[in-house]
Amino acid sequence: MVLSITKSQMSLTEFLELPETEPASEYIAGEIDRKHIPQGKHSIIQTELAPVINQIAKPQKLACAFTELRCTFAGSSIVPDIAVFEWGRIPKDQKGRIADNFHIPPDWVIEILSPRQSPNQVIKKIAFCLNHGTKLGWLLDPNDESVTIFERDRTPVVKSGNEILTILDVLGDWQFSVNDLFQCLYLT
Repeated sequence: MVLSITKSQMSLTEFLELPETEPASEYIAGEIDRKHIPQGKHSIIQTELAPVINQIAKPQKLACAFTELRCTFAGSSIVPDIAVFEWGRIPKDQKGRIADNFHIPPDWVIEILSPRQSPNQVIKKIAFCLNHGTKLGWLLDPNDESVTIFERDRTPVVKSGNEILTILDVLGDWQFSVNDLFQCLYLT
């Protein structure tokens, strides 16, 4: 089920005052959409991919991957499947801990297509992020085991098989293929 409210019915401030929903709702360009409930493939990819990124990025204080993190910026509030922030951009509270509220776009947004989810709706969210400062977007399609790579001012590229995925520059020479990413679907 997708909940949609017209632009004139609710402001971002009013949206943020609503109780959180399960699954999360997002507010983009004045419209509210409820995310799809993750199913098996989506869930295992999300569960496995964020720790892989963090295993590479966190020890060197390069970046950090967060799952289902609300990011509110540019008049919208989204909840990417995985949001990656470069280390120096991670919001902190007055005690130097990770902040509860993130009011900046992720550096890298990763979305995993769910059954019956509109690819164009997800692409629109990735494009919104790129237009407001995100450097990299991935759209993962578990059904055909492909990843569409989005970068600002570049044509999207679809990768599959042993092709190496584009990552944030800050992660250096880390190499991760499409097959590496989707290996978790086979529980081997």
